[in-house]
Amino acid sequence: MSGSMRAQGLNPQSHVELELAMAEYDKGDPKRIHHFVKVHAFAKTIAEQEGLDERGTYILEAAAIVHDAGIHESERIYGNTSGKHQEELGPDVARPMLEQLGYAPEVVDRVLWLVAHHHTYANIHDLDYQILVEADFLVNIYEDAPDDAAARRRMAEQAKERVFKTASGIRLLEIMYLS
Repeated sequence: MSGSMRAQGLNPQSHVELELAMAEYDKGDPKRIHHFVKVHAFAKTIAEQEGLDERGTYILEAAAIVHDAGIHESERIYGNTSGKHQEELGPDVARPMLEQLGYAPEVVDRVLWLVAHHHTYANIHDLDYQILVEADFLVNIYEDAPDDAAARRRMAEQAKERVFKTASGIRLLEIMYLS
């Protein structure tokens, strides 16, 4: 861990513990575990390429791990996995994980805000928020149409036009779906 991260009270090791806590929460559901691991990896890559600072990257990585924490509750309460329900229910699921692992209150607050907005694609002004949305799209496009390249291409074209803004996210989108 770098000295500046230590001085800011940030512990990258806690992300490993958070991944394990989220895997435990999603126990028996490898599709969901694979999903958050992939979103986390893409978010980390885009953040590094876009020059997001250490603190922002730390918060983004935690948010990427827990971004879909509301899915099980959404299924239980509403019978579906609607993005809006995930945004509504996710923060209450993610909060105890983050707090038990010792994340600072201001980190928890921002992570929960990102979780509560990761399916809202209008008025994205913050880089961490933009990157989380793009990383989730990169994974969801494939997961929504794993056997239909034409559908993935259509989804990617629409996402490129309407959602993607970072050069790194666009590059990954093009490499994966538009080349």
